[in-house]
Order: sequence, then C-alpha cells, then structure tokens
Amino acid sequence: IVPGAFAASLGKASLPCLPVLFQHDPKEPVGRITSAREDRQGLKVTGELFGRVRRAKDLVALVTGRAVSGLSIGFRTVHATRDAATGYRHVHKIELWEVSLVTFPMMENARISAVYPLPDPPQSPPATQPGTAERISAAISLLSNR
Repeated sequence: IVPGAFAASLGKASLPCLPVLFQHDPKEPVGRITSAREDRQGLKVTGELFGRVRRAKDLVALVTGRAVSGLSIGFRTVHATRDAATGYRHVHKIELWEVSLVTFPMMENARISAVYPLPDPPQSPPATQPGTAERISAAISLLSNR
C-alpha cells in the first residue's frame, strides 16, 4: 500500500460510520472508528468499542489482557499496479470498509497501541442516553512491516 492510498477514503463524510468488526465478520460489529489519518508509517485510527454489545464487552477483557491485539482492514482496491521486475502489487487508492480486531494480523506491526476508558457521561434517563461506562476507546495503529 503506497503512501496516500487512503486519502480519498479518509476524506469521505462516512468515516465516522466506519465499523469496527471482530475477525472481519460483518455479523460481529463491536464499535466504530472515531478518527483516522495516514502518516509515513501507515494508517492510524482511533475507535471505540461499545460495552453494551456482548461481543464488545468480551473484547474489552481480551484487548486489555493483550490476548487480542491485532488489527486488519477490510477494503476495496480502487487502483493498483504491478511492478514487472519484482511482481509486487502496489495499491495506489483504497476504499476503506472496516477495521477489525483480529487474533492474527497479516501485518505483524498492525497492533493496538493503547487502550483507555472513556469518562462516564453526565447522568440522564436511560431512554434518552445509553450508559457508556463500559465503552472504551482504543488508539489503534495500523503500521506497515517496513
């Protein structure tokens, strides 16, 4: 994946709706991406897991215990080329679909870099604002294996 490949995808208004899945399973949404940027090392995302989702609650324990620390992305290749000399594929433009928490990431350095709890919101009736005490926000770094 070449630098700048995520630019078009990250500029879309739908980014705050980008799901966090477990093991790329579309039936296992566990949170959402709250911000994303690309730097020299790769894609950096911040996301949150929703503690009111049963699987996300389990993942909070697995992530904080470092039993699950891998990350992976689901995407569609928009534009790529192949280097005739090496046979390597160079992805120039990506449409980012999701970020997944995974047990075994394809890229060894694609790891969760920090986990921290979100502060409790002000108290309000449950019908108008679900509790967020069990939500966590994870700073996630997807790095290339350079």
